[in-house]
Amino acid sequence: MSNLPNTKACNVQLEDEWLTISFNQPEKRNALTEELTTDIKNIFDTVRDDLSVRGVTLRGEGGIFCAGGDLKMFKTGFQGGEQGLKDVHHASEMTGLFFDMINSYPKPVIMLAEGAAMAGGLGMLCAGDIVVVTEDCKFALTETTLGIPPAQIAPFVSQRIGLAKARRIMLTAARFTGKEAHEMGLADFVAKDADDLKVIETDIKKGVLKCAPGANAVTKEIVLATRHLTRKEMVEFAAKGFAERMLSDEGKEGISSFIEKRKPKWSK
Repeated sequence: MSNLPNTKACNVQLEDEWLTISFNQPEKRNALTEELTTDIKNIFDTVRDDLSVRGVTLRGEGGIFCAGGDLKMFKTGFQGGEQGLKDVHHASEMTGLFFDMINSYPKPVIMLAEGAAMAGGLGMLCAGDIVVVTEDCKFALTETTLGIPPAQIAPFVSQRIGLAKARRIMLTAARFTGKEAHEMGLADFVAKDADDLKVIETDIKKGVLKCAPGANAVTKEIVLATRHLTRKEMVEFAAKGFAERMLSDEGKEGISSFIEKRKPKWSK
C-alpha cells in the first residue's frame, strides 16, 4: 500500500481496499480551493497504480458536497491582482485537467452528494463513474448568473446528461433537487438521507470488489475512448485491451476460477 500524502483540506480513510476522500472545509462550503484540489490531485497521483486500492469515494463533510469555485479567489486573484488574460487562461486549463484526472482515473470513482453541489462542484460530480445523491440535495450551474461561462464543466455535464439537458440547465441556471437529478440521469441513485447514502455506497462497492482491478481500468479506458476514436481505431484499441488482459495473470485467474467454480482471488 502506498503511503498517503498529508492533506490540509480533506480527510482520507482507507478501509477494506477502498479509499474515501472527505472534503473538510465546511466553513468554505467545501469550495474548490487550491488546497482542496491539490490534496485530491496528490492523493489520486499516489494511489493511481496501487492495485490494493480498488476504488475511491469523494464526499463532503459538514452536510455539503461542494459549492464550486473559490469566488473570493476569483475576485482577489483573477480580477483584483496582477494576473492577466494568459494567467486566467492557464488557471482554467488546470481546472479542466483536474476534472480530466477524475474522469479518466483507472479506478471506479463514487460521488456521494448531500446538501448541495453547485457550479464546479456539480461539474466534479459529473466526472465520477457512479453518482449517489440525497433527495433534497440542491444543484445548479450558476456561472452565467455571475457573468462567466461554466467552461471546464460543460464537457462533463454534457457527457453525463446529454447535450439538450446540459444546454437547458447551463443557459437558465436552473435549480433542481436530488430527486430531479436522478430523473434527468445526472444521478445514478437517490438516497433518502445521509445514512441511506452509505447503504447505497456499500452495495456499489460490493459490485466493484467482484471485478478485477486491471480489467476495470482497461474497461474505463475503452468506454472513454468511444467519444473520440473512429470505428476502425476503436476496434483496434478494444482488441489491444482485450488481448492484453486475456493473457495477463488477472485474465488467467479469472478464466480458471470460472472453470474451477470458485471465486477469483480479487473477489470479496
